[in-house]
Amino acid sequence: MTVVIFILLAGLAAANGGNDVSKGVATLGGAGVVSYRTAVVWGTVATLAGSLCSLVLAERMTALFSKGIVSAPATDQFAFAVLLGTASWIAFATLARLPVSTTQALVGALIGAGLLLTSSGSSVHFEVLGTKVVLPMLASVLVAYTLSALLKQVRRHVAKEHRCTCAGDDTPDGSYGSGTAVLTECAVHRDRAARGSRVVTAAHWLSSGAASFARGLNDTPKIVAIGTFSLIPAGMTITQVLLTVALAMAAGSMVGGLRVARRLGEDVVKMSHGEGMTANVTTAVLVGFGAGAGLPMSTTQVSTGAIAGIAGHEVGRLNLRSLRDFLIAWTATPLVAAGIAALAFLLVS
Repeated sequence: MTVVIFILLAGLAAANGGNDVSKGVATLGGAGVVSYRTAVVWGTVATLAGSLCSLVLAERMTALFSKGIVSAPATDQFAFAVLLGTASWIAFATLARLPVSTTQALVGALIGAGLLLTSSGSSVHFEVLGTKVVLPMLASVLVAYTLSALLKQVRRHVAKEHRCTCAGDDTPDGSYGSGTAVLTECAVHRDRAARGSRVVTAAHWLSSGAASFARGLNDTPKIVAIGTFSLIPAGMTITQVLLTVALAMAAGSMVGGLRVARRLGEDVVKMSHGEGMTANVTTAVLVGFGAGAGLPMSTTQVSTGAIAGIAGHEVGRLNLRSLRDFLIAWTATPLVAAGIAALAFLLVS
């Protein structure tokens, strides 16, 4: 059973990587900055760095998912059920190109298996679920949308585009107005615009890396916490469990990351270079804050809300059909994971 749990833990981490690596870098592909394959590689590297740092920077998240939601005994049966319930749904969603939340799936699986343990002295802490899980998840979507829309307006106000209106660019006869003075001014404007474009490109890459780093920081301790139920008593250290999760997550990102990346990058809203950067900044700030504060925000929902938020009040830009599909998948995630985990626990018990 310990070997099976180890395999399931690595499988869940790989499925998480395939589904979630896109949340930080889909805008790079969607805005046409770089190919999706290159974006996924960049997201994988940044996520791996966040995963390795999570042991030190996200202790409260590990504590929440190990004992804060369900006070369950550290049994192989419980760990098996939770991992199977979560991994199977995340893997299915990735194949179906649906960006879903590993956090929601884990919470659902913990509750599904945890409710069957009440007779043995464990209990589901529903009072914790409301304040530390459900509320942050629900609020994060709205906050991400609003913050992304506000940042877009601020960026427009602060970094206005410098367009060259020199004679010769827009006159039929090609004359250059007053000559050298106008040409010099035109060159200055163009040079300034080029520098601004390079700054936006660098900021987009950095913001996508920061969002991916925050995702690794947020998701890794949740998966590690479930693995500790069985693998720590079996002799593994928490560092070894974390390394297993981090490396499996990276492998899953490289193998399956393209499927969901294209869906997020193109099927929510058509975005510009600067808009993609804005969405990534929002995702990085909110998910990073949640990881440090022990609030298990869904990177999926934050990223989707941030990408949709760049449309602001222009709701007509949004692909409402894709957003509807995402919402249905988000609603089904905890329910399906809970059902599979409960059934798995009954079978192995």
